Amino acid sequence: MKYYSSLPLTALIALIGLSILVHYQIIPPGNELLSLLRDSAGTYFYTLIFIVILLESIVYVGFYFPGQFFAVLLVVGADPEPSDIIQLTIAMVVGATIGSSINFAIGRRTRGDQIKSQHDTPIKLKSLLIAMIHINSLAFFMLSQGASNASRKIIALAGILNLPYYLLLIFATATLSEEVMQLAENSTFLMTVVSIWLIITLIMDFKRYRQV
Repeated sequence: MKYYSSLPLTALIALIGLSILVHYQIIPPGNELLSLLRDSAGTYFYTLIFIVILLESIVYVGFYFPGQFFAVLLVVGADPEPSDIIQLTIAMVVGATIGSSINFAIGRRTRGDQIKSQHDTPIKLKSLLIAMIHINSLAFFMLSQGASNASRKIIALAGILNLPYYLLLIFATATLSEEVMQLAENSTFLMTVVSIWLIITLIMDFKRYRQV
């Protein structure tokens, strides 16, 4: 990426645009659509979980669907058995990993033919762990990794790390109040986080071009 601030700027624009569309009822809130899907899922429960997580894990699309919180609440609310939690976790991990692959591929395409003559850049585990705080931040991280010609191994590593991550998420949703967990899917909260990210990257861009 030529500018560090490119991704957070487009993310903020996407968030504001979606909020305006929902506010003026041009499109329904994402949680309403998910509720309709839940009511019609029937025996395809885990297929729904997979689709919901996949949608939220795709860059920009994920701002509209509160997928992982919604998916966990579905199972926790159903008083799950251990086998249910395992199946839920597998469905979520597979969906998130496929989403990471899509984001990585999109990032690669933004580089075009430039990547053919370059070696893969090394994997930065610390950056990956920070990005995994939220599924939307992981989406943008994978996009940037693809754009910077990182190794595809980062996708598999994220998938492995998602196993304990989603187990912890399920436990946290079952233990903490719904209001606390829902904060992470609140559009105002997301805008605040993205705005802070934008400010930090603008400072980085300013420092970078002062040195040129």
